[in-house]
Amino acid sequence: MRHFYFDIVFTTIALAIAAWWGFSHGGVGTMMSALFVTLILAVMEISLSFDNAVVNASVLKTWDKFWKMIFLTVGILIAVFGMRLVFPIVIVAVTADMGMMDVINMALNNPKEYSAKLMEHHAEIAAFGGMFLLLVFLNFIFDEKEVMWFEWLERKLARFGKVDAMSVFVALVLLMTALYWVEDAKKSVVLTAGVFGILIYLATNVLSSLLEGASDDDESTPDVIEGKEVAGAIAKGGIAGFLYLEVLDASFSFDGVIGAFAITNDVIIIMLGLAIGAMFVRSMTIFLVEKGTLDEFVYLEHGAHYAIGALAVIMLLATVHIEVPEIVTGLIGIAFIVWAVINSISYRKRQAALAKH
Repeated sequence: MRHFYFDIVFTTIALAIAAWWGFSHGGVGTMMSALFVTLILAVMEISLSFDNAVVNASVLKTWDKFWKMIFLTVGILIAVFGMRLVFPIVIVAVTADMGMMDVINMALNNPKEYSAKLMEHHAEIAAFGGMFLLLVFLNFIFDEKEVMWFEWLERKLARFGKVDAMSVFVALVLLMTALYWVEDAKKSVVLTAGVFGILIYLATNVLSSLLEGASDDDESTPDVIEGKEVAGAIAKGGIAGFLYLEVLDASFSFDGVIGAFAITNDVIIIMLGLAIGAMFVRSMTIFLVEKGTLDEFVYLEHGAHYAIGALAVIMLLATVHIEVPEIVTGLIGIAFIVWAVINSISYRKRQAALAKH
């Protein structure tokens, strides 16, 4: 429980601000609505990002105290205020050729117009985040793992991992395939955004290799570091690892921010609700690390990565205007996590039974 004390305090403050904001804009009825929506958004963010917490924990577990503290301080500021408030404003400012203050004023006073302008660029945002998350999934699934969940499938896929840059090849094929259904006016920007998602993923791997001198000890090139090798190099890289987790969080938050506008157009309420969720996700990451949950539930990391793969596909579908409801996205992630936990418990029982014999 100690891991979540600060989150409870933060939630109390955030709800108080939401209540004041709602009351000042419409009395008691609006205040109650604001509180309810804030809680809904917080729950949505947590359900969508639990798999993010598991993957974060798989990287963070080997970090020293200094970088864990950076992740919990600077990282949370970037996650809460940068990705969920500032970045959407920057997107609108750049694409609509407006000043930052003009966009902020529009977000506060004309949220419907702000929402509409942000939604105009959903395809590009989804392409960037989808490609980054897809590579996270592919590099995990193509890796030769000691413990395999769906062994019949993962063992076959691991053979493809021996081919240099296989994950990048698959990601580019899927991106080009999706482009076939993207409207002509959007093809160029969606392609550019998707390629940037791939480049950013590779850049974190290259940086981690340079910082650790991995390229001196391994004949493979940085862009084909795979699976646990990625996590290992990034975990040791410090700055590279921090950047990797922040971009990973950003890829998750993009879809959450867009989805939040389907619930409310109030930017303040969206920021408060998603901020509460982001705080709990950060704390869950540390909880998983300190409790050794990933070692206890051996398939939990697998379940999280399959959930990430599903989210990547959903984001690619968004580039061609096939929208999957946020509740479905969240339920898919939860289903994979629960399934992985149940299978992990069964695995532990089988291993205990074998040990007795």
